[in-house]
Amino acid sequence: MSETIAIVNQKGGVGKTTTAINLSSALAASERKVLLVDLDPQANASSGLGVNGSASNANIYQVLIKNLGLDSAIQDTALPALKLLPSGEELAGAEIELVNIPNREFRLKTALGQLKDRFDYIIIDCPPSLSLLTVNALCACSSVIVPLQCEYYSLEGLGRLLQTIKLVKERLNPALRIEGILLTMFDRRNNLSWQVVEEVKKHFPEQIYRTLIPRNVRLGEAPSFGKPVILYDINSPGAQSYLELAREFLARKEKK
Repeated sequence: MSETIAIVNQKGGVGKTTTAINLSSALAASERKVLLVDLDPQANASSGLGVNGSASNANIYQVLIKNLGLDSAIQDTALPALKLLPSGEELAGAEIELVNIPNREFRLKTALGQLKDRFDYIIIDCPPSLSLLTVNALCACSSVIVPLQCEYYSLEGLGRLLQTIKLVKERLNPALRIEGILLTMFDRRNNLSWQVVEEVKKHFPEQIYRTLIPRNVRLGEAPSFGKPVILYDINSPGAQSYLELAREFLARKEKK
């Protein structure tokens, strides 16, 4: 059965979309069938895989609001095992349109239910806000990965995010849990980066991933070429770190 995981953080610029693209790609390279759902109106996960979701009327907006079948919206990527449900600029207005729709929090869950067992993993890239779209993702998934930038202010925002996840678990999705906390933009030369690592380890020893995602120029360049980093420069530290993350992710699954 497909396992659905949301990549979520209400703070922008923490490596959320980078993680969604590159973890999905690394899992696909490990011969897992993966669907990446771009639920962010900015559509960066779509463009980062070379897809313009606004160029057609087949994207996540049409699925959520117009009841378009998923088969019409899912697109291929450069990796055979990775498929994409793209975003488009229309999604920016979906918040308002969803308000008056019955069971508005469960629109994405209902749509993804069409897929049955076609994928091993469905990964959702959420918008950088605790919006109705993010709530849809939290209701559709079984777990969340929280990318956390190695900076002090990221720790402050983590508490608010965990409170939101707790509320969704209590009221809407009892199965929801933390899959893992991923430290991103790690600079081993910076004492603050190491302090953040130690602080998160102290409070979340079971959830924190051992793999640290470094600051890396190639990770920043790859989206402008419409490629995941493993296709742009597989030997780069960024690519190697996401391949290592995929191995750690799968090893955790095998233990359960």
